[in-house]
Parts: sequence; structure tokens; C-alpha cells
Amino acid sequence: MTISAPRWDLTNVYPSLESKEFKSAVADYKKQVATLEKFFRNKLSKANEKSKAKDLAALIGEAIERINKIQTLSSTIFPYIYSFVTTDSRDKLATKILSEMEQASLPMSQLLTQFTAWLGKVSTKLADVVKLNKSAREHAFMLKESVEQSKYLMSEAEENLASELSLSGGNAFGKLQGTVTSQLSVEFELDGKLEKMPMPALINLRSHPDEATRRRGYEAENTAWEGVKEILAACLNGVKGEANTLNRKRGRKDAIHSSLEAARMDRKTLNAMLEAMQGSFPMFRRYFKAKARKIGKQQLAWWDIFAPVGKADKVYTFEEARDFILENFGKFSPDLAAFAKRAFDNNWIDAEQRDGKRGGAFCTEVQGVKESRILSNFDGSFDQVSTLAHELGHAFHNECAYQANKTVLQQLTPMTLAETASTMCETIVTEAVLATTKDPQEELAVLEAQIQGASQVVVDIYSRYLFEKEVFERRATSELSADDFNDIMERAQKATYGDGLDERYLQKFMWTWKPHYYSSGLSFYNYPYAFGLLFATGLYAIYQQRGAAFVQDYKNLLASTGEETAAKLAKRFGIDITTRKFWDDSLAIIGKRVDRYCEL
Repeated sequence: MTISAPRWDLTNVYPSLESKEFKSAVADYKKQVATLEKFFRNKLSKANEKSKAKDLAALIGEAIERINKIQTLSSTIFPYIYSFVTTDSRDKLATKILSEMEQASLPMSQLLTQFTAWLGKVSTKLADVVKLNKSAREHAFMLKESVEQSKYLMSEAEENLASELSLSGGNAFGKLQGTVTSQLSVEFELDGKLEKMPMPALINLRSHPDEATRRRGYEAENTAWEGVKEILAACLNGVKGEANTLNRKRGRKDAIHSSLEAARMDRKTLNAMLEAMQGSFPMFRRYFKAKARKIGKQQLAWWDIFAPVGKADKVYTFEEARDFILENFGKFSPDLAAFAKRAFDNNWIDAEQRDGKRGGAFCTEVQGVKESRILSNFDGSFDQVSTLAHELGHAFHNECAYQANKTVLQQLTPMTLAETASTMCETIVTEAVLATTKDPQEELAVLEAQIQGASQVVVDIYSRYLFEKEVFERRATSELSADDFNDIMERAQKATYGDGLDERYLQKFMWTWKPHYYSSGLSFYNYPYAFGLLFATGLYAIYQQRGAAFVQDYKNLLASTGEETAAKLAKRFGIDITTRKFWDDSLAIIGKRVDRYCEL
């Protein structure tokens, strides 16, 4: 069924890619980077640990202000270009401009690395510098973090070469994966009509009420992936090979090491969370078995995971989804509802399914206008309504930082905390419905959506973590074939889903279309989602205790996620994330939902 959905509008950013305003912004960016380069060469590089603290303070303060200004412009230009590339991978002009801009941004990337290395060399004076300069004081956390990261840098020449080669290495492979998957389409008969269906729309058939349609979609999807698996295997080998090489050269212990620091958490916290997740598998398998019974099966196949349960005949128009989200956001906070209304009213969302558009969903901020933009593939299902709420949560997170006048550098939020607001917004929507519905079938449908989402973020995410971990370990000694990737993926799914699914019908091609695996600069784009779900679940429990008094503290937390570690921010709410108890407690809340689901 084709659902009418809007496209986003970015004309308030620049009129077009060929406009004088856009070209002027690009020219200004290049000019500012060139000026920063001269500043580094003529002033910053000549200072060292023997320089006076007041001189270092002035230099660092000026560097911060210049970098913030450049990064604000960059975080306006790039999202604008991506708005074309991600919605139409055949847009040759946008693709060309993106490539040109990536080349133009290389010097900035290299300068940021140089700044990190230089901060490491003057680190003994940092405490005095922070006291002497306002900008340095406001960015003290970022400076301290940079000093720590300076320990894992190659020589300046090697880092410069790595950044240049990345455009034709990992970055190019990531682009190829996006192009191949977004342009792949399949002839599929739906409702008696044969149509050419893009892969995101085909994947969305996983929630179709008819099992025969779901199964045919699953089979058509696998046939399509079979035809491009070697191309995508080459992409994944390229991305993971580059990441392994750079991690080794930079002195990282392993690929997880760099991801943990990017997530601002330690191995103790990760292990505590993973142990709790693993301990919850029997609970989720109980849910999978109960779902199988509810849809009249002995065991779920992969194409049944997202099958609707309960009162599932509801197909939302985009306008109904909008009203549903605004109503339930308003029960949590009028500010959240007003913000979401602004996003809807001003066309910040591109929700239409169409050929050439990237699958999945994301939110990106446009710093120059202090706004966000959201991409989704809306099909009228409650799952997609929840996805909209999720991405609006990201946008609200950005808004909290804007309202607190945080700079770009102060907003550099780790993925662990970046998922907090988005998961909270999903929880708000579903919990509000559960609190008001009197229809057991509607309650069952909402619980299904809620637990299904949690199972993806706990059970499936763990399988993705296992997959990526083994891929990194094996890629260190040789390239892997597409069949190797399939085997690793299938074994990872068996380890997490267990007897909750029919092991004859898993999804070995999961690795092909998930863009999360195809970034050489951001590995393990998986466990932070589990962190976000369980952290937000714990926060929501606190909200239920405190009510409206919780909201302002929550907004302050969102505004500060770029300025502290996850553990220290959690302590503001009396949460200790370094022990397993917190994670077990959050999972126990989900367990109560599973109990109720099994009762209905």
C-alpha cells in the first residue's frame, strides 16, 4: 500500500546547490580553513610546554573559537548536500559536489588532528590554561579528552596520509554500499499488482499482516542480496581492513578500544551491560515463543519477527501519525510537543518511500539554522510511527543544546548518550498509549511494538556486536568472502535468538544493508543502541516517580551530553552504570511487559 508522505524542505538553508549563497558558503569555508592553517603554522606550532601559560591560554582560546566557527559552517554545508544524496543516489550534481567538499574538508580534518597532537604536548599547562581563558574553561572537557586521544596518533605525516587515502578507501567503500543498496529494486507482486519495489520498501514488508506476503518478501530480498553480495563483501572487507590497519598503527588494543572511547564508556561498563543483555535472552525467547503461538505457529521464522499482533488493522496516514505523536509527546512535556509540531509544520521530515532513497532512518542537525532534518521511509505501520518519534527525539536533543547556547565542540555527543532522547521518545509514545487503552487487542499491539523494538535493540544488537567482533578478528589475517560473512551472521543470530526462532530461516544477509558496518571511522555502531534503550528505560522509571519535576533535569542532561562521560552524567540521577544491577533493573522493566504480553 502506497502511503502519502512528505519530503523535507531545506530552502531556508540555501536556495539550491547551484545558488550563489551555497557557493559563497563553500568559498567562505575554504577561506576560513586556510586562515586557520596559517594560524597553526605561524603561531600555534611555535608554542610548546615551555611557553607561558597565559600565552598558551590565548592561543587555545583563539583556536577553539576559530574551530567552532568553521565546524558550524561545515555542519551546515554537509547536511545540505547529504539531503540530496541520501534521497536520490542518482543525483549526479549532488554526488559531484559531495566529493568536492570532502576533498576541501581534508585540510580541516588534518588540522584537527594536529591540534589534538599539539594539546598532548602542552598538557602539563592545561590546568593553568583553563583558569586563564574563558573559551578554554568552557571547553575543558573537550581539551582533556583531546589530550587523552593524542596518545593514539601516528606521526603528523602518517595521519595526513591516512585522511587523504580514506576518501578512496573506507569512505569510498561506504559510499558504494549506499549506492548499491539504494538503487537495488525488485519486481514484486503486491495486492495483485506487479511493481518495481525499492529495497527499503521490500524490507518494510516484514510487518505485512499476510504471512505469505512476508515470506515472499523475505525470499525476494535474499535473492536480490545474492546478486550483489560479492560487491558488498568487497566493501566490508575494505572498511574493516582500513580500520584494523589504523587501529594497529595508532596503538589501539583492538577495534572495541576506539569505539569505547568514542562512546565515553569503559570496558567494565560495557561488560556489565553485555552480561545483563545475555542474561535477558531467556526472557526474550519467551516473548518470541508467545508471539509464535499468537500468530498460530510453532516457531517464528525471520519473516515473522515483525508480524503484527493484536489490533493491527490500523494503517496510519502520515497526518494521523503526526497527531498521534504530538498528543503523546504533550503528555510528557509541552515543550517537546511544541518542538515536534515545529518540525512537522516546517517540513523537516522526508518520509516518502521512493527509488534511489536510502533505507532506514536518521536525524541530522543543520547548525547554521539551528534546526534538524529527519529521513524515514514511512509505510503507515506503528513501527514507522515509533521510528518518527525516535528521530524526533534526536532532533529534540539537538534543540536542548541550541537553547543552552552550546557550541559545536560542546555538542560532540557519544552514540551511547545520543540514543537517550530518541529511545525516551519512543517510550513516551508507547507508554502513554498503554496507560489509556482499554482494548486488550490494542494493548497487545502496542506491547508487541514495544517489546519487538526492545528485542531488536537487545537480542539483535548483541548478534550484530558478535558479528562485528568476529569480522574484525578474522579480517586481521585475511579477507573474508561473502559466504564467510553470511556464516558469521547466521551463527551470531543463533547465539542470541536461540530456540526463539526457527534456525532454518534466519537472515544471513543482515550485514549487506545495514550501513552501520560500513564506516571505517566509527566501528561497533551497535551496542550504543542497547545503552540508549536501557539508560532511557531507567530514566523513564525515574520520570514516573518524579513527574513533571523530572523534565527540566532531563533537558539539562541532554544539553550537556557533549561535556562529560556517560558514567558521570548518569550519576546526576543516582545511576551507577558500571555495575550490572542498573542494566538488570532496566531489563526487568521490559520483563514485566513480556509477562503482560504473554497473559493477553
